[in-house]
Amino acid sequence: MAKEEEKKNPTPSEAKQPLKTVKKEALGWMEWLRGWFYLVYEMLFQRILASHLHNPMPLPPVNDLTCIVTGSTSGIGREIARQLAEAGAHVVMAVRSTNRAQELIRKWQEDWSGKGLPLNIEVMELDLLSLDSVARFAEAWNARMAPLHVLINNAGIFSIGEPQKFSKDGYEEHMQVNHLAPSMLSILLLPSLIRGSPSRIINVNSTMHYVGFVDPEDMNVVSGKRKYTSVVGYGGSKLAQIMFSSVLHKRLPAEAGISVVCNTPGIVLTNVARDLPQFLQVGYRLIPYFIFNAEEGSRSTLFAATDPQISEYCEMLKADDWPVCAYISHDCRPTNASEEAHNVETSYKVWEKTLELVGLPSDAVERLIEGEEIKCRYGNSQE
Repeated sequence: MAKEEEKKNPTPSEAKQPLKTVKKEALGWMEWLRGWFYLVYEMLFQRILASHLHNPMPLPPVNDLTCIVTGSTSGIGREIARQLAEAGAHVVMAVRSTNRAQELIRKWQEDWSGKGLPLNIEVMELDLLSLDSVARFAEAWNARMAPLHVLINNAGIFSIGEPQKFSKDGYEEHMQVNHLAPSMLSILLLPSLIRGSPSRIINVNSTMHYVGFVDPEDMNVVSGKRKYTSVVGYGGSKLAQIMFSSVLHKRLPAEAGISVVCNTPGIVLTNVARDLPQFLQVGYRLIPYFIFNAEEGSRSTLFAATDPQISEYCEMLKADDWPVCAYISHDCRPTNASEEAHNVETSYKVWEKTLELVGLPSDAVERLIEGEEIKCRYGNSQE
C-alpha cells in the first residue's frame, strides 16, 4: 500500500518539472477527414451558397486606387486585373511573362474602346520562383515613392501529381510561390502600403489549407518525417500563408492603416486543371455546374479588395485579439479558417522561420513602419 501511495503522490522535485509537450508531426485523422469534408462540401454547394452574388461582381468606386495583382495573365488573376481596370483603378500586372501581359492589355484596350477613358494598366516583371526577382520588384516600386492601396497576392501553383521540385533558391516550389515569395513581397512593400493607407494586403488562399500541415522546422518537407505529395506541398503552403498573415495582422499597428485578408475563391476551373491526370481533367469538365469559372472565382478577391466594411472587420478582429486574420469565403462572407490555422504558437514559429528563409530581419515590420531601411539577403540591396 505504501508503494502504491508513493506512485500516486509524486515527490516535490517531480511535481516541479514541466510537462513535456509532444511535438505534432501531422494532422490527426479526424482533422484530416474534416478537411476533406470541407473540400467536398464546398465543391458540391458553392454555387448554391454564392447564388446571391452577381456575376460579374459590381465594384464600388475604385478610381483612386492603385492595385498590384500578381499572376494576372491567366485564370482568376486575369479577371481580377481586368475588372479592376474597367472599374477605373490603376492596375499593375506583376507577372513572369511580360509579353503575354502586354498582349492582354492590347486586347482589353480594344474591347474597352468607346466605353470610357483608356484602361490604366501597366506591366512589371515578377518571378515568384526567384526571391531576387521579388526583392528587385519591391525596390523598383518603392523607388517611385507612390502610394499602393491594394496588393493582391494571387499567383500560385498546384503541381498535382508532380514529383517534389525546388526553386533555384533551394525551397520547395509550392512553399516558395504560394507562401515565401508573397510574404516577402508584402513585407518589402509596406512603405508603399503605408503611403496608400488605408490599404490592404489580399492573399488568395484555398480551402485546401484545411488538409494542410506545417512543420516550421521542415517547411520544405525533406526530413523524411512526412511523405511528400503535391497535396502535402500545396496544402501546407496555403496554411503557412494564413499563419503568416495572422501574425502580420497582429504586428501592424492600427495607425498604419493596413488590413490583411485571406480569401478562398472556391473550386475554380483554371489552369490548375492542366496539371491534373487525364481522367481527372475529364471529370472536371463533366461537372461544370459545381465548378466556378474564373469570373465567378474572382468575386471573393474583388470583394476583399474593395468592400468598405473589410477594414472595419479587420479592426474588430484585432480589437478582440482573434488568433486568425480576416478570412473571406467564396460567397463573400467572413468565415473561419481551419483549426490548425488557430495554432498561435505554430503561427509565430512560421513567421520567424519565413523571415529567416527570405533573408529579412526579425524586426522588419517594426523598422519599416518607423520609416527605417532594412537589408534583405536578396535583390540589389543584398549585403
